[in-house]
Amino acid sequence: MGAVKRIATGLVGMALLFPALLPSPALAQEETLFLLVRHAEREEDGSDDPHLSKAGVERARLLAAMLADAGITHIHSTDLNRTRETAAPLQAATGLEVATHFTMDVEGFAHRLLATPGRHLVVGHSNTIPPLVKALGGDPGSEIETMEYDRLYLVALGPRGPTTVLLRFGAPFGG
Repeated sequence: MGAVKRIATGLVGMALLFPALLPSPALAQEETLFLLVRHAEREEDGSDDPHLSKAGVERARLLAAMLADAGITHIHSTDLNRTRETAAPLQAATGLEVATHFTMDVEGFAHRLLATPGRHLVVGHSNTIPPLVKALGGDPGSEIETMEYDRLYLVALGPRGPTTVLLRFGAPFGG
């Protein structure tokens, strides 16, 4: 995966990682960090806009618990049930408004994100998160598999350029 570093699943990995990338809450307004995830597991109901499954609801809650102390300043989601429901637990915990973004203009969205300092959670899709990671200057690694929901990308902007870290969280992908 090139420059992408893999770190073990769970809160231990987050606790070890965040001190290096998130030096202090006082610096939150000066730094820019992107956390990008595909929506959690969806209900296979045959609809075009399914809700999260029970496993997806649990993964969304885990994501919110993992990011509770991360100093997130912005939450972005596409306007679909599964993405909004993935962002909802963190939105409820932080009180932040969820900004809707559209998947058709990855480059334009990346440009807007790069112009907005802070700590961003972006919830998207298997076909939009890797291109967005790349557009932010990061290394997306391989494509996200159809049933893969456990990736959490961190793209930190620093003086030597973007750094990408890939974390895994929740039930592991078996592919």
